[in-house]
Amino acid sequence: MTAAVATLSDRGVPPLGGFSLTFLRLEVRRLLRNRRTMVFTLVMPPAFFLLFGGLSSAYQSETVGRGNVSAYLAISFAVYGSMLANTSAGASVAVERALGWSRQLRLTPLNPIAYLVTKLLTAMVVGAMSVGIVFAVAAVSGAASMPGWVWLASGLVAWLGAIVFAAFGLFIGYLVPSENVMQLLGPALALLALMGGIFVPLDQLSDTLQTLATYTPAYGVGVLARAALLGSGIEVGAIVNVVAWTALFGAGAVWRFRRDTARV
Repeated sequence: MTAAVATLSDRGVPPLGGFSLTFLRLEVRRLLRNRRTMVFTLVMPPAFFLLFGGLSSAYQSETVGRGNVSAYLAISFAVYGSMLANTSAGASVAVERALGWSRQLRLTPLNPIAYLVTKLLTAMVVGAMSVGIVFAVAAVSGAASMPGWVWLASGLVAWLGAIVFAAFGLFIGYLVPSENVMQLLGPALALLALMGGIFVPLDQLSDTLQTLATYTPAYGVGVLARAALLGSGIEVGAIVNVVAWTALFGAGAVWRFRRDTARV
């Protein structure tokens, strides 16, 4: 017995706190098997693009920056799709909480930061798929017109910038019971997208709403994703917005994770 205890005590913490590509791959596969989440995050954004005028001949002929209005809409709904995908994937921890899985993980050497990073990366994988599908629909339909490098730059920013919503999903997943999380997130994301200038250009809002929009989580990623199309340059305020909200939600997720498993 003494030898066994000594052997166990000599075992160190796994490299990188327990983070591994195998764990990440299993998390991605498990999420992709959730059909309801996949429909919600991968079908709705391109459907909205088509529904709200992406194929309109007037939008295709009207110029905006380096492209047309349909390209502007494609980028906006790619951002929205990434928001949905990242938030939904992050919020899946609510189900794990209900099943007691997160508490079981605390019995292992897995570091909370490694666990949360794995969840963030899983959400980003799904977010990349959502952005890719919206852009594919916009390109194959021939509606969106913009230079190739703008497609690439806008897509990358829409994907990477939406990490703020992966952190948001994790935070909400640890804050709200599993049976209520998606009912809360659907309307909340739609409101954030509206207030952040994703659904409606900010210059069409009142001065008060435009000022308020700069403090919402969706503002920064939307502005940065459309910068290449509009030729407006990089807005420092938008970068600060993304970094600040990501740090805030990430810290909240770590806090709730530790609190949720404190009794283990």
